[in-house]
Amino acid sequence: MAEQDQLSNALDLMRRLPPSQLETNLGGLIDLVPDLVSDLLSAIDQPIKIAYDSTAKKDYLLCDYNRDADSYRSPWSNKYDPPLPDGVLPPPPIRELEESFNNAFNVYRDLYYEGGVSSVYLWESEDGFSGIVLIKKTSDQTKAGIPMKGTWDSINVFEVINKGKTAADYRLTTTVMLTIETSDEKSGTYSLCGNMTRQEAREDQPVNKEKTHLINVGSFIEDVEGKVRTSMNTVYFGKTKDIVNDLRVAKGVSQAAKAKAAQEDIAKGAAQKPKK
Repeated sequence: MAEQDQLSNALDLMRRLPPSQLETNLGGLIDLVPDLVSDLLSAIDQPIKIAYDSTAKKDYLLCDYNRDADSYRSPWSNKYDPPLPDGVLPPPPIRELEESFNNAFNVYRDLYYEGGVSSVYLWESEDGFSGIVLIKKTSDQTKAGIPMKGTWDSINVFEVINKGKTAADYRLTTTVMLTIETSDEKSGTYSLCGNMTRQEAREDQPVNKEKTHLINVGSFIEDVEGKVRTSMNTVYFGKTKDIVNDLRVAKGVSQAAKAKAAQEDIAKGAAQKPKK
């Protein structure tokens, strides 16, 4: 089988397997077709992992874009862990912009997520620069006596293409991975997992200085994240409710029949013409 066919089949298989077991299944798939390891790792979004920057005293998020060999660069101190003397670092102008992005999205995360961890990594591209904005929020309500915990991973990869000094095009791919688990003695264990990806582009956006890119990218991500959240709420929660209602009605059959008869009586009464 051709390598491209193997990759296509592998990705199709991963889409059909439970998202909650993604890392285990991906590891097994890599063992079966080790030649595809780099393609699989780059094509399949995995749950974001957290690391701690002992220099800046802050958590940060790991991804392929801040990795060099087996080390990861912190967006706060700009240092690699484990230390990597020859690790790739962004040039000063990009690094300065990266710091501004991290500070801004730290506020964004606090406003929209009320917690969690965020990290932004930037790098140069041919006609501008590109970057990734990562946000991870984990909530465990079991400590408060509520049998529920969940994780929200937001991965936003964007590209900025400068068109002269006064305009730029923006391309954004946003992927959200959601996991919710409930477990108690009465209802048993329930798990809802899934992910959703949305791609959008904005052209000829006005630019008057470097910080304008931060405003444009920030509003772009804010808008697309909101759309993805609304879609996931409809797809995963609305559809799940519809499926459950189709499988078993909330009311008994006799109750439903009585309600329907009452509705018909009301409709007949409303249709009758008043006597003169």
